[in-house]
Amino acid sequence: MGFRGSDFFDDDCIFQNYMARREGQENANDTLEKPLIREMMGDVSGLSVLDLGCGDARFGIELLEAGCADYLGVEGSHNMVEAAAGNLHGYPAKVVHSTIEDWPFPAGRFDLVLSRLVLHYIEDLDSLYCRIHQALKPGGRLLFSVEHPVITSTLQTAGQRTNWLVDQYFVNGPRQQHWMGGTVSKYHRTIEDYFLGLQKAGFTVEQLRESRLLRENFLHQETYERRMRIPLFLLLSGRK
Repeated sequence: MGFRGSDFFDDDCIFQNYMARREGQENANDTLEKPLIREMMGDVSGLSVLDLGCGDARFGIELLEAGCADYLGVEGSHNMVEAAAGNLHGYPAKVVHSTIEDWPFPAGRFDLVLSRLVLHYIEDLDSLYCRIHQALKPGGRLLFSVEHPVITSTLQTAGQRTNWLVDQYFVNGPRQQHWMGGTVSKYHRTIEDYFLGLQKAGFTVEQLRESRLLRENFLHQETYERRMRIPLFLLLSGRK
């Protein structure tokens, strides 16, 4: 059985491999996922933001510099918390060392709950949706990204893919991925599951996106054409 997400990044070798990957040119997070998150998020001026699985919180700095009123990150990996605390030093921000599942969500506290590429590590997502809903102020929003269900249904050993064979798409549950020098568990769900779960928790789903590419975000035509083959990320936003 693979590690869950927070434990996975507490392996020092895996953590360093991951941080090095994030610094690479044309990494998928910065070329595909983050531009769309920023577009869907819109103006954050004056907002109280909760970032679930905040990682090293570098994105939190971007939000604070864009005018959000305060920022709270929740992160289960000790390595990530240490990095986040260093990055947030001097900002009106805080990072809490806790798994998302164990953290006591305060009621009616936040304008925006954000989670980037984390919720596919969560087993009981429906319960988490409900806890997020009660933590939002009236009219508050949840915005998150996950690995696209086409990806979580085709997990394979590390290396550049040459094909994608979707299999057992409607069989939900944990799947193992060999990644960054270790094995991690990710939970596969369908697009329908993500969407209906939000509705059942009381959210009005406002946007569903599949990380369609913009050519200007890529330096090389070859990388752009390879990324055009299949969606890597699913992004959803809902309002309370």
